[in-house]
Amino acid sequence: MKKKLKICLTWMTVLVFFAACKKHEPAPPAIFYDQADQMGRPAINTVFISPADKDKFNGTTPTQMPAAFGPEMKANMLALNPGYTTNLLGLTADQFIGVLSTDILNASATGKTTFYDGTNVLTGRALGDDVIDVELTLLFGGPDGHANPGLTSDHVNGNDVPFLTAFPYLANPH
Repeated sequence: MKKKLKICLTWMTVLVFFAACKKHEPAPPAIFYDQADQMGRPAINTVFISPADKDKFNGTTPTQMPAAFGPEMKANMLALNPGYTTNLLGLTADQFIGVLSTDILNASATGKTTFYDGTNVLTGRALGDDVIDVELTLLFGGPDGHANPGLTSDHVNGNDVPFLTAFPYLANPH
């Protein structure tokens, strides 16, 4: 009986020793994702939101943006273009800010995907769309799109390298 007890105690000691020596890996750190920037419509945050509010804007749910930032955006828009009446789309300042203040990228499931092509408006965004020129025209171009011609283009009329015709479509880096 003593021999069995001694063997049992020996094995228990060995097991405790190995259990105590087992290397415990620390749990991997928790991963948290944080929204850093909203870019559904480029330059909207840059132009119409004050530097003090940019982080708040970027962290706001798009449906909450019009109430939270609409008045600030309208004031900044009218400071940039005090003569604004309507734009090429026929939108008043309030209507235009209503569109801009919800910083999302619309997508048409049935029609042409484009930021603006003269007919289709904000139905998506194709790689070749000159988004900044469209935004400048809508802001400064007046009802016919031709007012303030010096302010309706950034004069960058295309990508510096042609886009690919097959996926991933983006131009090769150079």
